Amino acid sequence: MIPVCRLEDLPAGESVRLDTTPPVAVFNADGELYAIDDTCSHQDASLSEGWLEGCLVECPLHAASFDLRTGSPTCLPARRPVRTHQVYVEDGVIHVLVADAGAVGAGAMGASAVGAGAAHAGVTEKGSAA
Repeated sequence: MIPVCRLEDLPAGESVRLDTTPPVAVFNADGELYAIDDTCSHQDASLSEGWLEGCLVECPLHAASFDLRTGSPTCLPARRPVRTHQVYVEDGVIHVLVADAGAVGAGAMGASAVGAGAAHAGVTEKGSAA
């Protein structure tokens, strides 16, 4: 797992880019955390620099939109999905488990950024006081 940042350092509506190969973007979409490949599948643009609305991110270059939950494009010009990655919160730190190269959409699980010990979609928060 790759540590991203402290949970409080990624407020709702914001994103952060991980300089991995390929780059990964982590989004806080209204208290839910999602991670996808950061490069638009239509053309090389950073999705972390795009506009976030609910669970959709709009590419800043040609306005292609992607669903953060599945990585699927929701409008043209993008036609191919981007990979999604599992997100975990452990001891107040956001972590990403990067999916295998061929696993487009396979890692689609968000972690709740709200509430101590919150867990959903098969993702758990570890290290929380009970």
